Amino acid sequence: MLRVEHEPLVRSNNHVQLQNDVVIIGGGMAGVCAAISAARHGKKITLIQDRPVLGGNASSEVRVWILGATSHLGNNNRWSREGGIIDELLIENLFRNREGNAHIFDSILLDKVLAEKNITLLLNTAVYDIEKSSSSTISAVKAFCSQNSTDYTIEGRIFTDASGDGLVAFKAGAPFVIGEEAQCEFGEKLASVESKTDLLGHTLFFYSKDAGKPVEYTLPDFAKNTQISQERLNRVKKGEDGVKLWWIEHGGLKDTIHETEEIKYDLWSIVYTIWDHIKNSGKFKDVENLTLEWVGTIPGKRESRRFLGHYMMTQQDIVDQNQFEDAISFGGWSIDHHPSAGVFTDAAPCRQFHSKGIFQIPLRCFIPQKMDNLLLAGRIISATHIAYGSTRVMATTAHGGQAMGAAASYCIDNNLSINDLLDQQHYSAIQQMLLKDGHFLPHLPHEECNNLLSSAEILSSSQLKLKQLNFDNDYQLLNTSAAQILPLEANTKYQFSVPINVISSTKLQVELRVSDKHFNFTPNKTIEIQSFELSLGKQVLEVQFENTIDSSQYGFICFMQNDKVKIGYSKERITGIVTAFNGTNEAVSNNGRQEVDQNIGIDSFEFWCPARRPEGQNFAFTISPALEISKQLNIYNGYNRPFLGTNAWIASQCDDTPTLEVKWPEEQEITEIILHFDNDFDHPLESTLMTHPEKKMPFCIEKYKIFDDKNNLLKTVTNNYQTVNKLMFTTKIRTASLRFELENPSGTVPAALFELIIK
Repeated sequence: MLRVEHEPLVRSNNHVQLQNDVVIIGGGMAGVCAAISAARHGKKITLIQDRPVLGGNASSEVRVWILGATSHLGNNNRWSREGGIIDELLIENLFRNREGNAHIFDSILLDKVLAEKNITLLLNTAVYDIEKSSSSTISAVKAFCSQNSTDYTIEGRIFTDASGDGLVAFKAGAPFVIGEEAQCEFGEKLASVESKTDLLGHTLFFYSKDAGKPVEYTLPDFAKNTQISQERLNRVKKGEDGVKLWWIEHGGLKDTIHETEEIKYDLWSIVYTIWDHIKNSGKFKDVENLTLEWVGTIPGKRESRRFLGHYMMTQQDIVDQNQFEDAISFGGWSIDHHPSAGVFTDAAPCRQFHSKGIFQIPLRCFIPQKMDNLLLAGRIISATHIAYGSTRVMATTAHGGQAMGAAASYCIDNNLSINDLLDQQHYSAIQQMLLKDGHFLPHLPHEECNNLLSSAEILSSSQLKLKQLNFDNDYQLLNTSAAQILPLEANTKYQFSVPINVISSTKLQVELRVSDKHFNFTPNKTIEIQSFELSLGKQVLEVQFENTIDSSQYGFICFMQNDKVKIGYSKERITGIVTAFNGTNEAVSNNGRQEVDQNIGIDSFEFWCPARRPEGQNFAFTISPALEISKQLNIYNGYNRPFLGTNAWIASQCDDTPTLEVKWPEEQEITEIILHFDNDFDHPLESTLMTHPEKKMPFCIEKYKIFDDKNNLLKTVTNNYQTVNKLMFTTKIRTASLRFELENPSGTVPAALFELIIK
């Protein structure tokens, strides 16, 4: 028994003082990626999360799926899934949890963070105050853990605010804005004429299940006067759960920081009212056995403070795809805004406007004004309310979070203030750090100065020249316009043939299209149109294009909708080759075409999107001249995904033992080998609720071996499913050559490798 002889007038909690290199406030996806990034660069990290689990809105507490530039495969952003750490996390989730269980995703995040020995993780710990050593320098944050009754003082050299509401940046005095800027302030045509305080609201979801027997439901008294708009009630569908109920929104007309608890009670009333509508309105069949399995206990926040950096992203940056020398991240979600009145208005629950492609986000947006050792991460970065509609989504914020982990590490290694990063030599170095890790920055190649490939001869057992994809006797109706997307060479005339089955005599239109911006995948520039009179029966359609394109880029060979024609398809899948369809995707306001009938600074264009596997096969076709889509030197060109071309070495379809060999004139000392594989950056990897057709991407090499010049086996990998493989050797390897023996992913997918780094 502990006996206290003298009662103090005031007792104190247990107090712990921590000292680390980088302190990260907020354990959502941005904070998690920032912490892992900095830890892997050798820094001591404290990651502080005020909830019992990691992931923020992606966690089991809220259950929003993670998305970004891929946008449910509903836009024209081909091969745009965010790379680096967020890719690693989502690929791991695919492997362990392709059914989308939110609790399993919690465990994956925890697993990844706890595996980093440089991270001290504080869960259930809320930062409430800061200490400063000068007006622009934070020296420590103060926090309290409700579970162990412990006060913390956490000192650090660099602080990263990924808290969502920007608590640390706010307390430190960093300038911020709330609400919508007036149209005249940044020239954004989507903005309101006058500034507004209205915001995007909070959301709270529920899950239901069949109990196997009748279950009654009684609406609680606190929800009985809740009047939801008829528009929202009309959206209710039996069996639709979780984030599919994203339109359950409220709070945009309130203070989304200080009135969050009040908003939560309102959202509970809304959720239980909707459930009462399902169970007791008489408008739904077969709901007797349904019961609530789960209702969220904290709202998913969309918007509060945005902090002013050294640059502010605008609508024009997204739509025009402006490029920045200090690009450190990228986005591609639509400009997505919701009415502030949420479920209490009959207005449509969102307006989404897509860009023709992905856009860069500069480092300056992550560095707040008037601070020397504070970085921003997550949804609080420097963007206007309009641009925020795109930059706020989790895959985008997670990608930026990794960049902040690298930036903080670089500052510490070089004894810099965060404002020193605005110099070209510093942000260029950080860009290269990130690219090496598979982070991907559009238009920026990885230039590894220490890559031993620079002095090597690269040989391969084969290189794919794409002449054809074999027909598998599978015809599909052309009830939607469809296109084969291929990397085409400038000033080259192509002949393309495809098997078709004509149901009745008809006229078919075939078009060759490209994007007006050569790096995009929006086929809004027509090079040539041909029409063919087709008679009944199976045949091979020959298309000879007379016109050529001006620059090498991806082209679309488009077969326009005709429900009297079936096209032959192939089971073969090739890195950097995909079909697209001019269909619809209601989840992202894609009706086949983005129509804009007023001057709001948004482009009108068609959507041509791939179908999700197991659908979405390529056409069976032959093409002449053959496409030079594979080159050995692609593994050293700095691009680790399709962009203008495949950027991959791809083995021939008939090569059963694909091999790469790297030779030097003299013996080298090697301590590290990094391989970047193809994990289909076109496929969205929604983290929860939505299931995926496979646990491993069909393009990724699972098995490979590495040999030295004496045929000694250096490494065998047998169960790879990750994009980036980093192989570290504690003892230096001395050899004049390396041989990589790769195994084809399957009989219909040849081996491919985007990048090889040897140091």
